[in-house]
Amino acid sequence: MENIFRVNKEDIKRFAREVITTEVKAVERLTDFVDDRFAEIVSSIMSDDRGRIIVTGIGKSAIIGMKIVATLNSTGSPAVFMHAADAIHGDLGIIQSYDTIICISKSGNTPEIKVLIPLIRSLGKGNVIIGMVGSQDSFLASASDYVINTYVSKEACPNNLAPTSSTTAQLVMGDALAMTLLKMRGFTAADFAKVHPGGALGKRLYVRVEDLLASHAEPPRVREDAPIDEVIIEISSKMVGATAVVDSNGALVGVVTDGDLRRMLQRKADMGTVTAADIMTRSPKCVRHDELAVKAFAMMEEKKITQLLVLDDGGDYCGIVHIHDILREGVV
Repeated sequence: MENIFRVNKEDIKRFAREVITTEVKAVERLTDFVDDRFAEIVSSIMSDDRGRIIVTGIGKSAIIGMKIVATLNSTGSPAVFMHAADAIHGDLGIIQSYDTIICISKSGNTPEIKVLIPLIRSLGKGNVIIGMVGSQDSFLASASDYVINTYVSKEACPNNLAPTSSTTAQLVMGDALAMTLLKMRGFTAADFAKVHPGGALGKRLYVRVEDLLASHAEPPRVREDAPIDEVIIEISSKMVGATAVVDSNGALVGVVTDGDLRRMLQRKADMGTVTAADIMTRSPKCVRHDELAVKAFAMMEEKKITQLLVLDDGGDYCGIVHIHDILREGVV
């Protein structure tokens, strides 16, 4: 521990970069292992929707397995994690007919794996076993129906001991499998929202403009011939920084924003004669009520504006959504 304080910053940065470079190179080599066997694995999993994917492992591989299960579950492939050590003490009951088993191990020769695989076979449920393993000459590779190769030439650990490159390779191959299944199944953003409704990520996929209008009272609006003091009161009282302008039939013809009011004052116009029609912006930027809030936000950013007028199914004005509404909701 005493030596660490004498290491200079350049040595620290150089070694950290070496770790990253080692792991990047390990991941790049994985593309060579995505072959016909990998395609067969995907086809096997997709061939029967009655089963789940059971992921198992020991040690660091178990932790990677839990992450892979989380990714599979959120992207349309039902999965369950089963710790290899717990499996031989009762958790084998998790396994049902038609389930596919993915067993993760760097060496493929750990005692728990050597015990577990025969026990799964002995259940007699016809489960397909996929070995995600770094050693192709291992017990796991020879005992599996399919193999996902996660071989790495060395760990990023300077002692070549701590699982680093190998666990990164497992994680990346797990992602490759999960995302390929997602793609092949046609799993959409709307499907993702159904299983991930919480947090900002979920809100991006299900919160719509109409959901944000509920926080507002009567939508701000004035007639074309409304005097400027009426326009100011409407904008101030509705607190969305703008008001719609409608004609005598109630049809939308424009918008007045607080920016329009400032520009009017800069021109030193006679406020006693100014009406909404004199300062409004015609052909205002609008969004449908059922559009995703995140898309409305993108429109505001693109147009460099802070609010959009909202139209209902019939194309009639029904409110204003402000950029603050979207930010307050936590959509972005």
